[in-house]
Amino acid sequence: MMLADRQSAGKLLVRFLEKYRDNKQAIVLGLPRGGVVVAFEIAYALHLPLDVICPRKVGAPFNPELAIGAVTETGQGIFNHRLIKALGVSEKFLLEAIEKEKQQAQRRLSIFRKNRPPRELKDKIVILVDDGLATGATMKAAIQSVRVEGAKKIVVAVPVAPEDTLKEIQLETDEVVCLDTPPFFEAIGQFYQDFSQTEDEEVLELLSEYQ
Repeated sequence: MMLADRQSAGKLLVRFLEKYRDNKQAIVLGLPRGGVVVAFEIAYALHLPLDVICPRKVGAPFNPELAIGAVTETGQGIFNHRLIKALGVSEKFLLEAIEKEKQQAQRRLSIFRKNRPPRELKDKIVILVDDGLATGATMKAAIQSVRVEGAKKIVVAVPVAPEDTLKEIQLETDEVVCLDTPPFFEAIGQFYQDFSQTEDEEVLELLSEYQ
C-alpha cells in the first residue's frame, strides 16, 4: 500500500474505528509529531477529544536511530534488554540517555499542552495513533504510560507496521488497527508519497484548531 500523506492515512483509519464515534469515554492521543496529523483526522471524523502523549526513543550508542528502548514524559519506559546486552550498552550510558530523553519528552509535552488541563485517562478508551511503527519502542512506552494512568481499554491505530512489531503490540493492547503489514519493511517513509517532516508549529496549530 502506498499512502498519499498522513492526512489521507488518518481518513483511511477512520472506517475501522467507526464503533467509537461519539463515544463519551473515548479519547484519541497522537504521538508527536507525525502521529498527531493522523490522529487529528481520526478525532475530527469521529467527534472525539484529541490530545498528545510524548514518548521518546532511546537510541543505541553510535547508532541513535537504533532503538534500544523508549521513555515517556513520566520517565516510564520499555527496553530491549536482549539488544542492550548484545551491544554491551553500559549502565551509565543508559541512565544518561533515559534522563536526556525524559527531559525532551517533558519539553515537548509542555510545548504542545501548554494551556490545557491535566490529561485525564482513568476509565477511558484510549486510541493511540502514530504515522507508522518500526520497532514499536515509542508506542510500547505510550501503552505502558496510559495503562498506568488508568485507561480502561487501549487501542492502537497506525497506517503501516512490520508484521512482527504488530504482533508484539497486539500482545500489549486490547485492539490494534493497521492498514498494511508489508513483507519488505525498511522505513515508515517508504510507504508514503509525502512523508515530509511535521514541525512543532503544525502540531500546535492542529491542537489549537481542535480545542
